[in-house]
Amino acid sequence: MGARVTVVEVDPVKALEAHLEGFDVGSIEEAATEGELFIAVTGQKNVIPYEAIEKMRDGAILANSGHFDVEFDVKTLMSKAKGVKGVRPNVDEIRLPKGKKVYLIAKGRLANLAAAEGHPPEVMQMSFANQFLAAIRLHTDHRSMEKRVYGVSREIDDEVARAALKSMGISIGSPTKEQREYAKSWKL
Repeated sequence: MGARVTVVEVDPVKALEAHLEGFDVGSIEEAATEGELFIAVTGQKNVIPYEAIEKMRDGAILANSGHFDVEFDVKTLMSKAKGVKGVRPNVDEIRLPKGKKVYLIAKGRLANLAAAEGHPPEVMQMSFANQFLAAIRLHTDHRSMEKRVYGVSREIDDEVARAALKSMGISIGSPTKEQREYAKSWKL
């Protein structure tokens, strides 16, 4: 579609991965002056501070897909706004002190939940299947498990993925016995 994507990342490994995938990588201060659409997906607080929003182009769009409504400094943005106008459902036009406008999706809340219809049913059914199978494992194996947080096992993820692929009419191959044995030889 011709878009240029800049990944703003503070984790050096993730930043390197993004660069090696062909994305531009930089700081929010650099990206703020260039970008037109800002989508936060970190789950961290104030990843786009008000100072960066002030530097954005007139008409920049802010959308959050990360976590709650903490990714943008919405509180400061609203307190300094010279005007706020709803321009369509779930889109507010916010006039900044120097006259520029930014468009805030869903008041900074999770856009896919607050401004859309939530997750597609396929995503939800796989999520619920993972949760259900994990609950069965807890019920079955709880006596032998330590009291700590467990991630969903690869076996459960694989089972859900296989069922989802099958329901979509997609078949994939599987490793041969020789390939499985070879993979075991170099795993730690």
